Amino acid sequence: MESSKQAVKVSNNYWIKVVALFFVGWILMYATRTIFNPIMGIIGENFGLSNTQLGLANSIFFLTYAIAQVPFGVIGDKIGRKLVITIGFLIMGVMTYFSGLATTFVMFLIIRAMAGIGQGAYYGPQYALSTESIPKSKLTLGTAIINSGMAFGTSGGYLLSSKLVLENGEHWSKPFFIMAVPTIIVAILFYTLLKEKVIRPEDEAKKVAVNPTENKVSFKSIISNKNLLAAFILCFTSIYANFVIITWLPSFLIAERGFAGTSVGFISSLVPWASIPGALIFARIADKSGSTKKLVYLLVPLAILSVFSIAFVTNRTLLIAVLILYGLTGKLALDPIVVAYVTKNAPKGSLSTTLSAYNFIGMSGSILAPYITGFLADTVGSMKIGFYLACVLQVIGLLVFAVLAKDTKEEA
Repeated sequence: MESSKQAVKVSNNYWIKVVALFFVGWILMYATRTIFNPIMGIIGENFGLSNTQLGLANSIFFLTYAIAQVPFGVIGDKIGRKLVITIGFLIMGVMTYFSGLATTFVMFLIIRAMAGIGQGAYYGPQYALSTESIPKSKLTLGTAIINSGMAFGTSGGYLLSSKLVLENGEHWSKPFFIMAVPTIIVAILFYTLLKEKVIRPEDEAKKVAVNPTENKVSFKSIISNKNLLAAFILCFTSIYANFVIITWLPSFLIAERGFAGTSVGFISSLVPWASIPGALIFARIADKSGSTKKLVYLLVPLAILSVFSIAFVTNRTLLIAVLILYGLTGKLALDPIVVAYVTKNAPKGSLSTTLSAYNFIGMSGSILAPYITGFLADTVGSMKIGFYLACVLQVIGLLVFAVLAKDTKEEA
């Protein structure tokens, strides 16, 4: 089996190739998700759907994505992370293409659910491979660079469908057809360029034991670790707020703030664009300071304030400012810091499983956020209530992390 292969010695620069490949992977992961969001209204008209049903289309995708996390993480630890990632990307590419061929809403839901399963193969195995490849002194920074692909992908997905469909009047299926091609190409690159197990130069110099033989631990023992549990809950509340914004911000801008055409994609893209410098700056600080809690206490309150303000302010200049603030301090800036914290607390020999469990619990927020926000919008008549609920959940996540989590420092 793949996992039984001997570790391969790699150069000092191998980790840069790994970071670049996984950066592109996240671009495609998020672009294939967000091409749907600016054109939700058009697809809704085509199939005769309510906001609740449109939210369901996103929630079904993230339901299968979240459910697939832990099994794929376990399979990756057993048969090889590289193989699992490749298969997942091939499924995602094919299903993205088929999404554009759907002729009924039920067919669209089924295809999106299968695309979600394909994406579920990525998170745990990807971060396990990158964590083992990136030097410890650069781990949070390298993770932040990988994560910034999420920002480029979110923006790219928004702009692609806004330009093609909202502005140029193309059929809603075209963005799905376009995104399928690079996804399949990158799946092949993953399999040909990645190494399953590596010995870094720093490991060889320090005589660090590679491929530890500790027994795998159970999912229950991962959940019972207070540091990991606190990180999981914080991740859930952060992702819930993020997916309220990712899913509904374009529709909110159109319906309640009067934006139209490509400006919808542009304004929505301010969040991911701002998250790039935020993630890199705070990741660098995290690598140097070693204190996760101090950064959480800085970032999460500012994220809560910005999510509240997105729904509350009506002035366009202020709206742009709070969108930028959320990008700088929200989920995409927080994630590499918390991921690095999880890897330091994960049981040895079960890193892929632990990371998959982390993302499974976190991504449960992405299942609930689209549907609940759509339901509240239909019930109350405004999407603002969905943003306010996201603020309340973030406050709860911050309090739980403050009580349960302890800072852990590790030698570089």
